[in-house]
Amino acid sequence: MSASRGGFSSRFGFIMAAAGSAVGLGNIWGFPTQTASNGGAAFVLVYLVLAFCLAYPAFMAELLIGRYGQANAVTSMQKMSRNLWQKRFAFIVGFSGIICASLILSFYGILAGWMMSYAIEPITSVLGYNQASSWLTSQSITRNLLFTALFMMLTISIIRRGVENGIEKWSKRLMPMLIGLLILLIIYVFTLDGSREGFAAYLNPDISRVFEPDLLINALGSAFFSLSLGTSVMVIYGSYISKKENLVTLGAQVTLIDVSIAFLAGLLIIPSMYVAQAQGVAIFGDDGSLISGPNLVFEVLPTLFNGMGAVGFFVGFCFFVLMSIAALTSSISMLEGPVSFVVERHNIERKKATTFIGFGIFIISTLIVLNFDLLFGFVISLSTVYGQPLIAMLCCVFVGWIWQRSDILAEIKQGNDEVEYGLFWKIWPWYTKFVCPSAIAIVFFHSL
Repeated sequence: MSASRGGFSSRFGFIMAAAGSAVGLGNIWGFPTQTASNGGAAFVLVYLVLAFCLAYPAFMAELLIGRYGQANAVTSMQKMSRNLWQKRFAFIVGFSGIICASLILSFYGILAGWMMSYAIEPITSVLGYNQASSWLTSQSITRNLLFTALFMMLTISIIRRGVENGIEKWSKRLMPMLIGLLILLIIYVFTLDGSREGFAAYLNPDISRVFEPDLLINALGSAFFSLSLGTSVMVIYGSYISKKENLVTLGAQVTLIDVSIAFLAGLLIIPSMYVAQAQGVAIFGDDGSLISGPNLVFEVLPTLFNGMGAVGFFVGFCFFVLMSIAALTSSISMLEGPVSFVVERHNIERKKATTFIGFGIFIISTLIVLNFDLLFGFVISLSTVYGQPLIAMLCCVFVGWIWQRSDILAEIKQGNDEVEYGLFWKIWPWYTKFVCPSAIAIVFFHSL
């Protein structure tokens, strides 16, 4: 590994960084909402199965591309190519992932800004600044631009420091903090009236529902996209891993942490919904559907916190700090993708590249804020509904059909000499070649 590129100094550092990238608002905000809308515990059960049967193999494919290439997403994929058309195809797939990560960060920064403003609101309320509290929780161009800029500045400041002193250092700080806050909030919610019913709905699956087509498709999508696949992020993180590390074990550990935190988030959000319902807040419609949907975090939970009295200010503060941390651990990985490409392909100094790219993405965020109704949903759909599944599918095609099997085995054997005799090597190559692209295609066409 080139010293100028940097790299993760420890196994723990990589696991925290990769898990931090995977664990974001999708896990803590999106997964519980999907669970509540798709059969509760039945959805959780299917999600857990598919996370290891589908997401993990695809996740391994991206990690292997990165560690083999020891470079940004485009260069790593081109090193696997043997002729001109494969190199051009590699450029399209790798660069598309970088663009996709940039687009996701452009709207992600806006959402994260909301989380930060809601985290500050309990403090202003306690201090008696009611006008400021109202401004912090009301939609306005000024608020959105200010907090988006603040969040992007935090992201840029971490990436400017590089891999070991930036991404790894802050991931090792933020991820344990996130997990600790999550567990403390779960324990507290468990003491409130109505939480028992929520835990029962979350943990007791109705087995008859697990084969419902919509539930299967939604769980498949959640399992796949929760690991930041299709954005070049795991390719670049893979390139920073030492050749001595066992990638099969590392990938399994990151996948386990990711799904565990999504599961813990459900243990917090679903019972919280039933607590709010016990306090008179309408959660479900007459047909059993979730009323608030994606706005659950901003509509239902603040009402719940307000109903807790004085302690609700502290709980609300902790919850939105938790959401802000989850957003930050993901955003730093999204910015690293385009930064690594510019630094390595165009020989631009990291700090300069990070600042200019971060500012450029903020400009896109500003355009979205100023044309919110027109662009916000469009950018989300373009990057996550269309971009991610197509790019992730092409990465699997690249590994399964273009990368030579002997080269793949040689790469995996670095750090795991006995891998070719184990279950992983007997299943993973054909699984990535046939099953993963087919399953991703199903999710994609369903989204259309």
